[in-house]
Amino acid sequence: MDMKKLAEILIPDKDLLPPEEYENIYPERVRDGKAEVTRLAPSPTGFIHLGNLYSALADERAAHTTGGTFYLRIEDTDEKRKVDGAVESVIRSLKYFGINFDEGAEIDSPLNNYGPYYQRQRAKIYRSFAKRLIEQGLAYPCFCTEDELNAVREEQTAEKLITGYYGKYAKCRNLSSEQIEADVKAGKPFVIRLKSQGSTENKILFRDAIKGEVTVTENDQDVVILKSDGIPTYHFAHAIDDHFMRTTLVIRGEEWLSSLPVHIELHKVLGFKPPRYAHTCSLMKMDGGTKRKLSKRKDPELSLDYYRKAGYFPKAVVKYLMTILNSDFEEWTLKNPDADYRDFKFRIEKMGKSGALFDLDKLNDLSRTEISKLSERECFEFLKSWVDEFGTEKDKAHFKDKDYIIKVLALVMGVGGKKRRKDIERAEQGVRLIDYFFDDTFAPVYNYRFDGQTVNSVIENFAKVYDPADDNSVWFAKVKSIAPLVGFAAEMSDYKARPEDYKGNVSDVAEILRIAITGMPNSPDLCTIMGILGKDRSVERLNAAKI
Repeated sequence: MDMKKLAEILIPDKDLLPPEEYENIYPERVRDGKAEVTRLAPSPTGFIHLGNLYSALADERAAHTTGGTFYLRIEDTDEKRKVDGAVESVIRSLKYFGINFDEGAEIDSPLNNYGPYYQRQRAKIYRSFAKRLIEQGLAYPCFCTEDELNAVREEQTAEKLITGYYGKYAKCRNLSSEQIEADVKAGKPFVIRLKSQGSTENKILFRDAIKGEVTVTENDQDVVILKSDGIPTYHFAHAIDDHFMRTTLVIRGEEWLSSLPVHIELHKVLGFKPPRYAHTCSLMKMDGGTKRKLSKRKDPELSLDYYRKAGYFPKAVVKYLMTILNSDFEEWTLKNPDADYRDFKFRIEKMGKSGALFDLDKLNDLSRTEISKLSERECFEFLKSWVDEFGTEKDKAHFKDKDYIIKVLALVMGVGGKKRRKDIERAEQGVRLIDYFFDDTFAPVYNYRFDGQTVNSVIENFAKVYDPADDNSVWFAKVKSIAPLVGFAAEMSDYKARPEDYKGNVSDVAEILRIAITGMPNSPDLCTIMGILGKDRSVERLNAAKI
């Protein structure tokens, strides 16, 4: 069989470069010997989840900790699954969590020397190498229909054999050149398959960058490398792209371990040195005392949109994932509480070898801590970024007055003060916490513990003496001054000595005023709240709160 002629029949393209020419087009990167080149290579399906962020963070840290490069490649070989805007969504979602690419698809970078970064735009490269494999007798056309392949699979299943296209089941492996030419001329659709040289009787000892030594069975499957539309499969494209984009380390989920024999063989027949592979463990959660994998169907926290919509502080999510990625990160943060997590020396070999437990309660704790560290400006910007994307129209209007919001935050969340509030874990909580400072979101619940006459008397007497110029001591002195007028003890010692002589004490008077102004029995310093609201609004609320 004239293999060169066969290759011309199957791949008649006249504008393909010789495979070796690509070595010049995509030369080795100039880098330090230890600098890693990593990539995130999602399909443009529109769904990006916590596992993607977990892998992206590992990729980004592995590259940047070593002074290397982290790039974005889009594996869009499956046109049916493509979702418009998906690539931008990936970039935007990861950027929200502080994960940035050095080069790649839709990245404006002077380093973009290894593109195109969309696989469908690299079709000629794949076809050039597929053609060379056909010439070498290492690839062949397969004309089997879907029905024929299903019949083979059913036969294998019935005989309890491994399913796939191999051995005697590879029916197109030994077609004559005459038969192939006739089928092509007849317009029969075909795919190009690898003619595997492997045997399941042979074992391969492989060193995984995370799991250590792994033994896998040699590949004997004649996998598809070019689909009927001339576009490559994931297996074929990734081997070629990782080589010519000069990837040194591929970090991916452990579900890809089963494909490792195919990838090893593809690199071998293509004449490439494979990158190092690191297979991460799955993210797990406790469910009724049992550990299981996080599920798209069962667990809303798997979606990155979950964290963005709820308003988790992005750095908290990243720092929590770092505790899963490297077991010694948590100890490092205890010793360096104010250090940037990027100062930590991330090591791929310190990643866990078994399922990583994702604990949402622990993330909540970390988010509360991180939010409590924010400066006034940082707190405002964090809450505003959430409001801009997910807040109501009222929220957006409120956050246009930056000076007013910062005054409110300084009081309510203790921003800039010594007593920081540490119970806010999400932006949504922080925004709802300040609703009562705005008339259009003020929704009071007047749950007084005293009768209407007493409540009204307290409110009316205080409204007469209230002055927004009063400091806390003068303000409280006025609260004490009206207490005897409405039957309350001005001094706690008097109330404790003769409780039967009073309706209550001065703190009860303050509570009535607090409920009237905020709609709640508990709040930050009421004098300061009224000062922020101003006299007119404060008096208006007092009058509206009477029974």
